[in-house]
Amino acid sequence: MILDRYLVRQFLPIFIIASFMFVMIIVLLDLFTNLWRYLNNQVSIKEILAVSYYYIPKSFSYALPVSLLFASAYTLGDLYGRNELTAIFSSGIPFLRFSLPLVIIGLAASFFAFNFDDKVVIPTLKTKNDMSRRLLHQSTTENNSDIVIKAKGGDLIYLVDYYDYKQFVLNGLTIVEQNEDGTFASLARAPKAKWNGEYWELTDAVVYKWDREFLRASALEDSTAYYEDPETFRRNAVKPEELPSREIGFLVNDLKNAGLPFISAQADYYHRYSFSAVSFIVMILSISMGGRFRKNILLMTLLSSLMSAVVFYVMDMVTMMMARLDYIPTFVGAWLPVLTFLIVGALLLQSAKT
Repeated sequence: MILDRYLVRQFLPIFIIASFMFVMIIVLLDLFTNLWRYLNNQVSIKEILAVSYYYIPKSFSYALPVSLLFASAYTLGDLYGRNELTAIFSSGIPFLRFSLPLVIIGLAASFFAFNFDDKVVIPTLKTKNDMSRRLLHQSTTENNSDIVIKAKGGDLIYLVDYYDYKQFVLNGLTIVEQNEDGTFASLARAPKAKWNGEYWELTDAVVYKWDREFLRASALEDSTAYYEDPETFRRNAVKPEELPSREIGFLVNDLKNAGLPFISAQADYYHRYSFSAVSFIVMILSISMGGRFRKNILLMTLLSSLMSAVVFYVMDMVTMMMARLDYIPTFVGAWLPVLTFLIVGALLLQSAKT
């Protein structure tokens, strides 16, 4: 439809400019927040710019909903201000039908945001964080220590003093095996175990088993029963924000199986999906806001977009904090801001000019 193409042509230039503007603001905020630390550590300008470069994808992820909100609200407001929508309404085309291309763009942006975060933002953010830690001399490691992992439904328990993820080596390994009724079956100890691609090869392993009334020790000859994925021992040492959504799901399961706190990781897992839906929500909100300003359209649209974004991000931050502290369910903490703004947008849409 000609009107659909016309609306998209009006929208895209504003969206590109808004995206560039908001991305620059976010990158500069991160830069100036850490600038004094870089200067204290005598970091070169080239390295500082490299850190900011790798932060651009994450900044775009943050800026995408705000840019969509601003661009769509401004586009509709500008059409109202030029009285172009009057002719459209007079021709019998409903406002919702005319705004349908923007809704489709918002829906497509939500799917794009989820995949963009998983495939682009996560790797570049990890590179940025690693580079920043190195430049600021902040020690970090993906090796893990004092690990407790449950496998086979809790019948097999791994206790590891230290895991070297680069060498795939477990140091100070103790494996406790239980029977189906929860009684003790065996205990295996080894100073070291190395992953061979299929299972853990235990070095100088000793296994303890009951022999009538005596606990007897013997050399462990076969370790093929110990085939827990090496990633299981590493995931507890990494940050959820640096993992793809699939890996966060594995992390949550690992923490549950190991009997370790998993609420925070589960909240981040749900938030990865809920935050991608924001692009669709802001389109609904912007359509209801776009025609409310006839004067100072640029200024009023910018202010309303920023105020809406601030309210959303503050609400999102508060609910996620409450979810991580287990005050509210993690699913509610992740999705409550999205559902709230969806309801607000629907209510405002009912009173939009048509």
